[in-house]
Amino acid sequence: MESAEIRRRWLRFFEERGHAVVPSASLIADDPTLLLVPAGMVPFKPYFLGEVKPKWSRATSVQKCVRTPDIEEVGKTTRHGTFFQMCGNFSFGDYFKEGAIAYAWELLTSSVEEGGFGLDPERLWVTVYQDDDEAEQIWRDKIGVPAERIQRLGKKDNYWSMGVPGPCGPCSEINYDRGPEFGVEGGPAVNDERYVEIWNLVFMQYERGAGTSKEDFEILGELPAKNIDTGLGLERLAMILQGVQNMYETDTLRVVIDKATELTGVRYGAKHESDVSLRVVADHMRTSVMLIGDGVVPGNEGRGYVLRRILRRAIRNMRLLGATEPVVAALVDTVIKIMAQQYPELETDRRRIETVALAEEAAFLKTLRSGTNILDTAVTETKAAGGRVLSGDKAFQLHDTYGFPLDLTLEMAAEQGLSVDEDGFRRLMKEQRDRAKADALAKKTGHADLSVYREVADRAGATDFIGYTDNSAEAEIVGLLVEGVSVPAAQEGDEVEVVLDRTPFYAEGGGQIGDTGRIRFDNGAVVEVRDVQKPVPGVFVHKGAVQVGEVTLGSRGHAQIDVSRRQSIARAHSATHLTHQALRDALGPTAAQAGSENQPGRFRFDFGSPTAVPTAVLGDVEQKINEVLARDLDVTAEVLPIDEAKRQGAIAEFGEKYGDQVRVVTIGDFSKELCGGTHVHNTAQLGLVKLLGESSIGSGVRRVEALVGTDAYRFLAREHVVVSQLTELVKGRPEELPERISGLLGKLKDAEKEIERFRAEKVLAAAGELARSPEEVNGVALVAARVPDGTAADDLRRLVLDVRGRLGSRASVVAAFSVANGRPLTVIATSEAARERGIKAGELVRTAAKTLGGGGGGKDDVAQGGGQNPAAVDEAIGAVRRLVAERAV
Repeated sequence: MESAEIRRRWLRFFEERGHAVVPSASLIADDPTLLLVPAGMVPFKPYFLGEVKPKWSRATSVQKCVRTPDIEEVGKTTRHGTFFQMCGNFSFGDYFKEGAIAYAWELLTSSVEEGGFGLDPERLWVTVYQDDDEAEQIWRDKIGVPAERIQRLGKKDNYWSMGVPGPCGPCSEINYDRGPEFGVEGGPAVNDERYVEIWNLVFMQYERGAGTSKEDFEILGELPAKNIDTGLGLERLAMILQGVQNMYETDTLRVVIDKATELTGVRYGAKHESDVSLRVVADHMRTSVMLIGDGVVPGNEGRGYVLRRILRRAIRNMRLLGATEPVVAALVDTVIKIMAQQYPELETDRRRIETVALAEEAAFLKTLRSGTNILDTAVTETKAAGGRVLSGDKAFQLHDTYGFPLDLTLEMAAEQGLSVDEDGFRRLMKEQRDRAKADALAKKTGHADLSVYREVADRAGATDFIGYTDNSAEAEIVGLLVEGVSVPAAQEGDEVEVVLDRTPFYAEGGGQIGDTGRIRFDNGAVVEVRDVQKPVPGVFVHKGAVQVGEVTLGSRGHAQIDVSRRQSIARAHSATHLTHQALRDALGPTAAQAGSENQPGRFRFDFGSPTAVPTAVLGDVEQKINEVLARDLDVTAEVLPIDEAKRQGAIAEFGEKYGDQVRVVTIGDFSKELCGGTHVHNTAQLGLVKLLGESSIGSGVRRVEALVGTDAYRFLAREHVVVSQLTELVKGRPEELPERISGLLGKLKDAEKEIERFRAEKVLAAAGELARSPEEVNGVALVAARVPDGTAADDLRRLVLDVRGRLGSRASVVAAFSVANGRPLTVIATSEAARERGIKAGELVRTAAKTLGGGGGGKDDVAQGGGQNPAAVDEAIGAVRRLVAERAV
């Protein structure tokens, strides 16, 4: 039975039994604590936590999931993988243990003709929690599973919680006996390789308190409504139904392995090392396609880094298998063809997926070439210095400058017999990330526990946002926080977070920053609002300070946004929609939105593109946008069912999670997008849009920055002044500026060449002087001298080679030292006769560089090094002299 058929049967079975079929959520988790969805229940988490009232009493889904903690083990075993599908059925206060158990048994054991999976009941074993007498009784007496095939296990194996205070409960797992060829008898308690878990039934009936581990926590009592959360691994069931040994031999992975063997000529099953690489390729390529399909793009942070890491691991393993040409196009095509049977949108979105993946492959192959050279040099230097550990700062440089992921550095260093200072690397990464995230983290969530906001929502309900139609509102404080803690009152000067029952203030989201303004209360108190965030669904948190008086919980007042600022932001947001559509018209659907930010009078827009956008094309895009402004198109918004919005062609932003009802913003006949932001009423209100340029912000992602309205006008006015000043300086007309400036730059380049020629002549003159008086050291002609400070490394090299040539065929060593930019440099060259006597330039440089407080290396005939201590140059010259004397004996 193919994987696509397993999925269809699952959903049909539960739909026929009154379950709402919920489509798989995006792999991009709608949860600030998660990068990606790691489990089937994650999209239902708000219902289980009581944050949101469930839309249905029972539901079912087949959820896409990605887990990467054991990524290094992928391929080494047949049990580890990154992407998987979790089939689940859920009950929210509806049926409980008996219902969940009966459904599971019926679906697994019913014949294929009856719509089931047709498993032999005699090969199914069950585990229950050690204290769950009820579950055991149901399995034994209601279902008829023999007592000897029911085993009790402890908290570690058969008890579920989220790891934090909240809902929890015992589990019951269904296991399939694969037969004696997979190990000894005794059930899942004895052998989980033979008795494979296929379905876990979670009976969510208790509330847990804080604890120290997965097994150590207090049970506070029963939940008011008992819930069911189950999970069946589609890949594991496919393995059993398809009669294969492991998940890599199931239909959706084996086809990718077969394509990889076709591309490399390496047979699967020939040897362990190549099998590992083939499994890595199959798993990682499937995961990459699914991630890109859900809007993830390769990057150096967060989920983008997860994608970049696994895609590059797949590419490198193809190189290890012998592939010399690009391979991603063929592999992506194979994955899309097999997975589109379950997710047709992959075929629809094929062009964008291929564009992103191919751009990353091209970038990585370039990275491999440049980074490998740097890594090889670092490995050589480390070994030459007697080290066995590659420094953390070198690993960080490879990552930060060349895009070399740490795991690739670890693998390639290990192949050279070196380990890597991972602690040092991670310290540098943490310092970099901490600097980047500190401001954003403080702005978004402050230091408050999100449960505080949930309590406000539970008590007062969701905030009524009226900002689409009103700029002000009469409102009441229903939540008041100081330093993340709920308080009854706040005084003048306090930094506060205010939750109102209704508000005109827009909370940051969808790329649009939050509103600012003031709340004036009936008692005369005033709160200045500097930002608005939505930390949990439905709760608008106004962040600011009490300027006058005292505010108290329950106070009523008048909330007023900064209208001028809002209008300026609205212009920027509408301009973003126009830019998005114009880019898609110019570049095709691959120019999908990958992020945006709308601020007063300016915006930035990120979009997918494998290459830079030509200046002429960007000019055409700008012209098209401004032509639309002149058409006076109306901007309207309406709420529609999401299926209707998609039918009308509304563009959805990748990575955004949408509900059943969505807000659609339409700009005349030009643009239609799903959007929750604020906009102008007519395109003429934008005035003018000026694109400042575009740049790369990551592999396959470009960024346009632009100005709108009076900001754009002021920019053009300044540009006009600059152009006028330049035309005055070059004594020409504006249209002649490129040619005139190009001519000046040409003359400057000629002058630099002339300066370089004079420098070379000066070096050659110094070479003649040095070659006239070499020092004799045990029959070797030695020239070791400090040349004028500021001499660059290239000039030093030219100098020593010239001096060595002037000394002829006798045994000679030339060592030149200089201090440039406060750091000492040295280049040393040896003649062939000197090398025959065992005198090598690389060894001499390492000795000199060590004295200078640094390192270096090179070949036997010429080598280069440097250090940190300029005062040690004379000492380094002496060290070279002593080593030459020692080797020349």
